Amino acid sequence: MTLQRTADEAHARVQRLHDEYGRTSSSEWTENQRTAWHIAWKAWVDAVRDVQEAVTEYAFEQGSVRRMVDADVKKAARHPEPVG
Repeated sequence: MTLQRTADEAHARVQRLHDEYGRTSSSEWTENQRTAWHIAWKAWVDAVRDVQEAVTEYAFEQGSVRRMVDADVKKAARHPEPVG
């Protein structure tokens, strides 16, 4: 779940930069904006890759259906059960 939360946070960062800079062509962004967006985008892509690798490995080890594990991880990371 930690990996999924990291990926979600990285995606939110990319979205915030798009909201801040505008969704126009990156050629209209400053060099600093392009660099910031690229760093954020790369962090997101790397985080998603890490999640997918972990989910695939876990599903294989457990003999589970990968897409079900993926859905369970996303649900648990994004909608945690309240602590009693």
